[in-house]
Amino acid sequence: MYMEIQQLLKKGFSKTKVADKLGVSRATVYRHLKRSPSETAEWVESLQTRKKKLDPYKELILNWLREHPDLSAAQVEDWLMERYKELEVGESTVRAYVRELRVEYKIAKESSPRDYEAIADSPMGEQVQVDFGHTKQKTSGNKEVKLNFIAFVLSNSRYKYKEWLDRPFTTQDVIQAHENAFQWFSGIPGELVYDQDSLIVVSENGGDLILTKEFQHYKQTRKLNLRVCRKADPESKGKIENVVGFIKYNFAKYRVFNNIDSWNEQGWEWLIRTGNRKIHNTTKKRPVEVFSLEKQHLRPVSGNINFLNNHENSITRSVHKDNTIRYLSNRYSLPLGTFHMNETVSIKETKDRELLIYHSETGELLAKHQIPDGKGQLIKDRKHTRDRTKGIDAFIDTVANRFQETETAYDYLDKLREKYPRYIRDQLQMILKETKQNNEQLLTAALSECIKRNLYSATDFSDIILYLKRQRQVHDTTNDKAETVSPLNSISGWIIETEAQKRNVDAYTALLEEGDQS
Repeated sequence: MYMEIQQLLKKGFSKTKVADKLGVSRATVYRHLKRSPSETAEWVESLQTRKKKLDPYKELILNWLREHPDLSAAQVEDWLMERYKELEVGESTVRAYVRELRVEYKIAKESSPRDYEAIADSPMGEQVQVDFGHTKQKTSGNKEVKLNFIAFVLSNSRYKYKEWLDRPFTTQDVIQAHENAFQWFSGIPGELVYDQDSLIVVSENGGDLILTKEFQHYKQTRKLNLRVCRKADPESKGKIENVVGFIKYNFAKYRVFNNIDSWNEQGWEWLIRTGNRKIHNTTKKRPVEVFSLEKQHLRPVSGNINFLNNHENSITRSVHKDNTIRYLSNRYSLPLGTFHMNETVSIKETKDRELLIYHSETGELLAKHQIPDGKGQLIKDRKHTRDRTKGIDAFIDTVANRFQETETAYDYLDKLREKYPRYIRDQLQMILKETKQNNEQLLTAALSECIKRNLYSATDFSDIILYLKRQRQVHDTTNDKAETVSPLNSISGWIIETEAQKRNVDAYTALLEEGDQS
């Protein structure tokens, strides 16, 4: 480079023409001219021996590039920042270092470029673009799972938000994601641009959009202005297309999945660290810095609206075996026994940031909790815990009072306690469950039958109830048949009273006479 600059200058070319011919900046030409030939030789030699800032991480970066040849320098930078939070290094430094390693160790970069058409920036606060995406991730057990995400980007500042699910999105999930995004942006933009997704749009209808029932209600409640892109028209939402690719190939690619809660938390940290902090290639600005101005142009969010009409339209959550549900990276308690009676419950959030939890079928309010500001917390209602001051005696009182024959029930439960002292709580829970699911007449009959047959076990009690139900069904259809049942407990046997067929004495006499004659 030094010799070429000197030769071109001797031929009469200006410094600007020299820079153009060599494809370098004028600053580079000036920098070379400041050095003498000996100084340039020393500088070139120092480049071969001087220690570089990323040398301590060389083996780690090489392993990444060898394992994933298509890894971008931007993703290398993000992974380094995630693992070494104290590391301060420029983007150009990482790009140059990765490029040198690829040349030195002959690691060619695999790529599959995609073209996008440039779109003029919208005014501040005017537009947010929304789209969906999915990836396939490896778990720590080397299994593959499909993850879905929804992404939002403000068109002017390029400030982003995203949310993941390990199952397909429902319309209610989409609505909740919008609420979370508006909270993240601290406001609502003038226009929301979507692709043609069936969770939102039923039909274009020549421009008069027909939305899904739930999203139409949400649109009216929030007073949203929607625009849906025409089919095969990705250019009209090129910004969100780029964001979807950025999420896939910078955040998600080669990242190991453990569970959806930690995955979302990693995603939000990535937004703060890289997604919204990294200088945008087009605007040459950091989205977080531009957003500080753009958010002033957003319409304020008027609290968390109650956009769910009733429990039937509420979001559902699975009940875990510890009688809790998970919502927005926190756990919320439910009454003991909910797990055994309900696989899922319905939830909705009020404008006062209260979480209401309903029985999915009956609409019964099971629990109410205040939503905290942080994440990873257990929010527990004291009423949902066992009263350990009263213990088993109080539990026996509760179960016995569910029977018409209360004194008989006390006797039965006391003997149950003697037989199963270590498992009495489990025994009582099983019987309490039966008392909630069956009428008093059936419970009284089952209790009487258990005492009569000396069956002291919650399992036997449940078997007797099933037996009595079947007996009644058979009795309703025919009076000529009788059904017998064997309990699951092999120790307790059934004693079936049967009567042998009786014959007349003359019949036996006739048989004996025939035997003598023969």
